[in-house]
Amino acid sequence: MTDGTLRAAITRWGWTISLFLLISFIVCVAFGLLAPTQFHMHEAWEPLLPGFEWLTWPGFFAGAVGSFLYGWYIAILAVPLYRFFSKSRRPS
Repeated sequence: MTDGTLRAAITRWGWTISLFLLISFIVCVAFGLLAPTQFHMHEAWEPLLPGFEWLTWPGFFAGAVGSFLYGWYIAILAVPLYRFFSKSRRPS
């Protein structure tokens, strides 16, 4: 494994997970606008996304940026960990 392949894997997974979380956040906000109050997801997002407030533009953008950055955080940690543990389990 070279540094270039690790960087490429982190980049691929960073974009994939970040866009997945961003799209999920937008879908949840849209669902919250359409669904009755007891089905809203904003109670789940508020403790996880700093600056997120329900039904405010600054809160929406803070939640969108936060969810996108969480994807990169996961990729930066998970890809090297996965490679480390998958490498250590291969027979010599």
